[in-house]
Amino acid sequence: MTKLTNRQQQVIETIDRTENASISYIQSQLKESVSTPTLNRDISALLRLGFLDRTGQGRATTYKISYFYKLFAPINLNSYFDADPDQRNCLDKFNYDLFSTLKNTPIFTKPENAYLEKLKHEYRNNIATISPAIYQKEIERLTIELSWKSSQIEGNTYSLLETERLFLEQKFAQGKTQAEAAMLLNHKDCLNFILQNQAIGKTLTLSTLEEIHSLLIKDLGITRNLRSRMVGITGTAYKPLDNAHQIKDAVVGMCDIINARQNGFEKALLAVALISYIQPFEDGNKRTGRMVSNALLIADGACPLSYRSVDSLDYKKAMLLFYEQNNLSAFKELFMQQIEFAVKNYFQ
Repeated sequence: MTKLTNRQQQVIETIDRTENASISYIQSQLKESVSTPTLNRDISALLRLGFLDRTGQGRATTYKISYFYKLFAPINLNSYFDADPDQRNCLDKFNYDLFSTLKNTPIFTKPENAYLEKLKHEYRNNIATISPAIYQKEIERLTIELSWKSSQIEGNTYSLLETERLFLEQKFAQGKTQAEAAMLLNHKDCLNFILQNQAIGKTLTLSTLEEIHSLLIKDLGITRNLRSRMVGITGTAYKPLDNAHQIKDAVVGMCDIINARQNGFEKALLAVALISYIQPFEDGNKRTGRMVSNALLIADGACPLSYRSVDSLDYKKAMLLFYEQNNLSAFKELFMQQIEFAVKNYFQ
């Protein structure tokens, strides 16, 4: 995550307080005296990071906060979550303006895109050079680890070894519920479905979401299709939409935003974040987001993610930050780490 100097943070805060700010205005508002060349260097650095937009020329030049900064401003998660949910200055309702921002804002910087494309190329080379037997073995391993971690994030108490035994030997763990086993097995069936029908990730639709969701909630007593009543989210004051028509419109709008993107990694990140944000289903939203995201990655020829190395609490904090601040910085960092982890740990 990008770290700003104290002065650069002051520059951001100063510009954020006004519509457009000239360099002389910024200079007059800083706590300490700073020379114009030094301030210009700070502003140039913020422009390179994509945190500012510049308009005009010469003395008429002004600066404003970019949409990119609003989405990816660095936030200290530990400090942020020290406050109780009701004491955090957060967005407690669905923000329709977020969709407008996401239509026009790149998710990854040019260096980030270059690195992600390099990882995708590495993955494609790996699967092109291993035997079919090893490929199948790696799919099996990834399936076990994805099913375990995705379920663990949702509170499932099966261990990784117990999950492996369940999948390979059909033996249920002692002291665990049938619902926990069903959740794990549903992940397995869902990933198999996605791998056998890779074209479903080419264009995201409401029916695709509902199909993947129905696979993930089989035998769990969860209602299929879009919800028609309110849901609450533990640990946050954010409340998703509770009107069935608005929920459907939000899902369709999300699909339009994702399908308009050319970058497969951007599609995948937006899917997992926005499905979780909209909460279109009674339950199983984050699971659906992760599996839809993997469907988009697979359709793009990229490595699916197991999330094996993610700390469940870090995942939840990153997602809550997006709910409450519409800030993707923590989740983007986590997502990129998992892409790297997947490429470096599977199909070798």
